[in-house]
Amino acid sequence: MGLYPMNNFEIMENKKRVVIGLSGGVDSSVAAYLLKEQGYEVIGMFMKNWHDESVTISNECPWMEDSTDAMLVAEKLGIPFQAIDLSEEYRERIVDYMFAEYKAGRTPNPDILCNREIKFDIFLKAAQKLKADYVATGHYCQRDEIVKNDQPIYRLIAGADPNKDQSYFLCQLSQEQLSKALFPIGHLQKSEVRRIAKEQDLITADKKDSQGLCFIGKVRIPDFLQQQLKPKKGEILTVDATHKAYQNQKIPAGIDLNDLDQQSLDDICMPIEYTPEDGKKVGEHNGAHYYTVGQRKGLHVGGTGKPLFVISTNTKDNVIYTGLGEDHPGLNRFGLFVPKVDVHWIREDLRLNPGQSARYQTRIRYRQPLSGATLLMKNEGLYILFDQAQRGIASGQFVAWYQNDEAIGSGVIF
Repeated sequence: MGLYPMNNFEIMENKKRVVIGLSGGVDSSVAAYLLKEQGYEVIGMFMKNWHDESVTISNECPWMEDSTDAMLVAEKLGIPFQAIDLSEEYRERIVDYMFAEYKAGRTPNPDILCNREIKFDIFLKAAQKLKADYVATGHYCQRDEIVKNDQPIYRLIAGADPNKDQSYFLCQLSQEQLSKALFPIGHLQKSEVRRIAKEQDLITADKKDSQGLCFIGKVRIPDFLQQQLKPKKGEILTVDATHKAYQNQKIPAGIDLNDLDQQSLDDICMPIEYTPEDGKKVGEHNGAHYYTVGQRKGLHVGGTGKPLFVISTNTKDNVIYTGLGEDHPGLNRFGLFVPKVDVHWIREDLRLNPGQSARYQTRIRYRQPLSGATLLMKNEGLYILFDQAQRGIASGQFVAWYQNDEAIGSGVIF
């Protein structure tokens, strides 16, 4: 699919070439318009990442409609357009990862992986084959460049619209990836993006934002998982709030966090491993791999008075552990651990070495308010100790740490 031939492009004199990922949404449409206005030579490219229509809600975000809208935007802007099929790579790098994580009882974030593995790797390489200097997306984040020791350092900055900031989804990008990335709408409010789209009469001006998986559309996650992870009956157990393990999870008052011994760090930062003897049966479920820590809906257990929340899952034994009420101590933790292999620094120059510590602001999910924390680097990995207990920390999630509005690094929670 294309409006213009994509081969043998002549590089326009004195113009930088940008390939933008046109998703068929308003954000990438306006990003493409702004790039053209700024004097870039712009090429639009639509990424088709999924073929299986059986797990999408067809009226919400079908890829065919999106690709058509992307093509019409490119035509309106007078820029070349191409659709590229990345479904094989997406299945290998994102979908298989999702299945494996859920099967292991972990909670994946496919959007973060999609940015690292697809948009700023596979897609970037496709753009470079077209001799592009940059790739661009419609993310609400910003990038700037500073010089340190005569070397350029690229900074990932939060989007100007606090309600739309998407820097968390880009927290796994490297310096090399950021050096090739442009985020044309990051300095704008969403309302301004809509206004520009209407002024330019773009077909996507009033289109709803996609709520689904990265470039797939709105997906029923249970249906998606059941393609490979079959239902399996198991017990729902409830754990009493007086469980002995909760007594050691709080950070001792008045102590220098650098002085915490290993046992204390593990008590605070490692997930509790419950056993069936720790709980009382209150119901049954259809598969522990369908649930995640902090989840309330879908348990279908009544008569408990207060609502039940998932506090842990064991996919090996197919058991779900729950706690009664929003204030159950099993829902909240003062720390987490990131294994050494899963620690990522966007700012390599700020990397902590074993024995070093630093203060940062952190978040463990999109749109969560930043929370103060102390990062302790040890030989085995990174311990993060929060100023206030954090709710619903699940293995497999990403934690990101910030300095003011700059994303410094991230890691996969153990």
